[in-house]
Amino acid sequence: MHLTCQIKRYILGINKLLHLIVYFSFLQLAVMTVTLFPIRLLMAAFMMLLAWPFAFLATVGRSEDSVEPQCFWRRLVDIILKIIMRVMWFAGGFHWISVKGQRALPSEASILTLAPHSSYFDAIPVTMTMSSIVMKAESKDLLLWGTLIKFIRPVFVSRSDQNSRKMTVEEIKRRAQSGGEWPQIMIFPEGTCTNRSCLITFKPGAFIPGVPVQPVVIRYPNKLDTITWTWQGPGAFKILWLTLCQLHNEFEIEFLPIYTPSEEEKKNPLLFAVNVRRIMAKALGVPITDYSFEDCQLAMAEGQLRLPVDTCLLEFAKLVRRLGLKSKNPEKDLLEYGTRAMKLEGQKQSLEDFAQFLDLPVSDMLRDMFALFDEHEDNRIDVREYVIALSVACRPAKTMDTLKLAFKMFESDNDGAITEAELAVILKTALGVSRLSVSRLFSSIDSKDTGKVTYDMFKRFVEENPEFDEEYLYVVNPQLQRGPCIATTKPANGIFCPDFSDGKTDGLHKNRIKRFILI
Repeated sequence: MHLTCQIKRYILGINKLLHLIVYFSFLQLAVMTVTLFPIRLLMAAFMMLLAWPFAFLATVGRSEDSVEPQCFWRRLVDIILKIIMRVMWFAGGFHWISVKGQRALPSEASILTLAPHSSYFDAIPVTMTMSSIVMKAESKDLLLWGTLIKFIRPVFVSRSDQNSRKMTVEEIKRRAQSGGEWPQIMIFPEGTCTNRSCLITFKPGAFIPGVPVQPVVIRYPNKLDTITWTWQGPGAFKILWLTLCQLHNEFEIEFLPIYTPSEEEKKNPLLFAVNVRRIMAKALGVPITDYSFEDCQLAMAEGQLRLPVDTCLLEFAKLVRRLGLKSKNPEKDLLEYGTRAMKLEGQKQSLEDFAQFLDLPVSDMLRDMFALFDEHEDNRIDVREYVIALSVACRPAKTMDTLKLAFKMFESDNDGAITEAELAVILKTALGVSRLSVSRLFSSIDSKDTGKVTYDMFKRFVEENPEFDEEYLYVVNPQLQRGPCIATTKPANGIFCPDFSDGKTDGLHKNRIKRFILI
């Protein structure tokens, strides 16, 4: 009894201590908000304004297509801008920047690959080196910022130009193969911000030129993570506010040895990217995952059907990308696929038939995709299921468009309706699961007990019950786990905490992805 009382007092003491820590943390934040934060913000703005005339002077009369030898005054401007930017970061609390390793010369490695990418504070190495970066074309027209951006000779990419991506790759290749004439290009191959818990799939852009690259890893070894800025988490200003309210922010950059690609890697940029990523992950001491930002968008899509944790559509989406099946005009292609699938009237197709349907040669990857839909392992599939899965992968937030297409492919010519079994096939394919009971959902929609439902009936029911997937699917099917958002005790912002299963793909309706956690 005495021991129990002591334990209770001990627990109460810990609770009080925790409350005090939280209280003083809020108190510190409040004090910093009205003292340090405005000073630092004004200093940063002043430094940006101070840098502008120098950047403007250095870009006057400069060619955008060629590099002229730097004269003395341009080199002087470069040094001055580096000093101004360093003072700006110092004013923001980045008092000491730890640099490990040696940065390669442009003639040795024309491309620097940086990871992990987690914040706009990753601009620190850009201002340290004044390397070129890949930027959207609209940035150069921004007041003040546009002039500073143009100084570092970025590679501009336009979202409105359909050929822009190809032109961007060609420009990177041109600069990378110039023998060091152009400034080094600094690329974040992940293509998005993550919370640094792993390295996601590297995009091949930095590796297509087939030239030596220098991997560069960055770290923020702060006790409190106020740095991470991702598409799901605190906004840009909140991140800035919290970071500027810290007395000191740590930043480390490590230049790893130059990586020279083999002949095989020069021919295969994806292999080149995988091998560089493995080296960088080892240096960081973090795992890697073969899933990308697009997979996260798919898993987090806010449609009427939210994907469960054990969905196999992520594996499917990865194969879609590798086989080059993701179209620039998905609406048109899905309509065409749907029309062709309807004409087959549910006839099962062999692997060769499936290859012909997609106008692709038979390959190992195509076999993997075929296996995803070969539920009964009889080497025959229903291509309508492929079209449904492709629709989800290409337009994850447009659930009703996918279901409308599915109803059209499955409905009877006589009454435009589908049966309960057909609804089960549609929904389990759209969710990427092995089995799904839809009896309760079907009977709720089919109030007159006709044994069939139309798309209009389904749509009306969804409008009346916007959370129908929770009540009629997740509750009824306990094997489904709500996903992919799972709360964790880690306070960091952002995306990806990987725990993926590997191994052979053996069916869309077999669990390949064990967890897809966003924190």
